[in-house]
Amino acid sequence: MIYELREYVAHDNAVQQVHDRFCNSTLPIFERHGLDVVGFWVDEQEPNRILYLLQFADADAQKRAWEDFKGDVDWKKAKADSEAAGPIVAKMTTRTLKPVPCWPYAPAPDHTRRQPPTPHSPTNS
Repeated sequence: MIYELREYVAHDNAVQQVHDRFCNSTLPIFERHGLDVVGFWVDEQEPNRILYLLQFADADAQKRAWEDFKGDVDWKKAKADSEAAGPIVAKMTTRTLKPVPCWPYAPAPDHTRRQPPTPHSPTNS
């Protein structure tokens, strides 16, 4: 399993437009193309900073899903319509993440799920 963290910074006057585009257009189109959003947030200190996390089975699934999404005619229309008066996103960054071996929830080499550590009981001295 790999994860992709995406961050958008909306233009100050376009924050609601970015949220509306995600809610009304982008997220349903994501679903059609296997873009599985596992969380969606705004930065508490900078509400125009929008972040979401996607999960994919592997890099090939990630690449295929994005290619399908970018070619979707409904997405092209939604993007064009939402940006008719100008761009609504000032900046976008993306990072592909993979688990580190020491994380107890990372898949084991045989792709099974490792069990979380058990809490240690305090000892009486």
